[in-house]
Amino acid sequence: MSPRSASVNEELRRRSQARLLEATVELVDERGYEATTLADIADRAGAARGLVSYYFPGKRQLLQSAVHRLMHQEMEAGLNREPLTTDGRERLARAIDAILGLARDRPRLMRTHMAGILTAEGFVQCPEQQRLADVWRRTVTEFGSTDPEADYVLLRALLMGAVVAILLPGAPMAPERLRAELFHRYGLDWSLGAPPCPEPPSGAPSRSEG
Repeated sequence: MSPRSASVNEELRRRSQARLLEATVELVDERGYEATTLADIADRAGAARGLVSYYFPGKRQLLQSAVHRLMHQEMEAGLNREPLTTDGRERLARAIDAILGLARDRPRLMRTHMAGILTAEGFVQCPEQQRLADVWRRTVTEFGSTDPEADYVLLRALLMGAVVAILLPGAPMAPERLRAELFHRYGLDWSLGAPPCPEPPSGAPSRSEG
């Protein structure tokens, strides 16, 4: 049997990593971070335990990569859903809704992710995070940014703050109110994206003035 080509090996590596990242998201969402072991992840992914350590330096880094991949997937799904659009305002609204939707729908996973970023491990500049960042830069450029790097970093900070506020134990804020504030900041109509209700919450702005 002839040896596999480099391209075939690369595709096999990509698929193995994808299975591990998907298994991480599933298990942490189901059981929590502490109750999920690297062996559990490998077993769920149908991979050898050694592959986890081969691809990722540790469980925290694996989780960050997995969540960044999920965020990327959710954003791309929102941006590419029908009807397709090139309107920068609509696309920014869809991207914001993708992230707020994850905080609303998968609180355990997103709370664990944010806790990891705020601990000593900090923010991991992994390939999955870079792919996510590229989508954000493209989105703010489509919105009209002349400095996409700076505007992406600011939007990332605002979204991280919103996600923390949604997930804050004991004092959470309603995702609808935070959405209204973000849309106000960027001058977006409430009806853009995937509004969770027909109208913004009482007293909350729906778009920027001026």
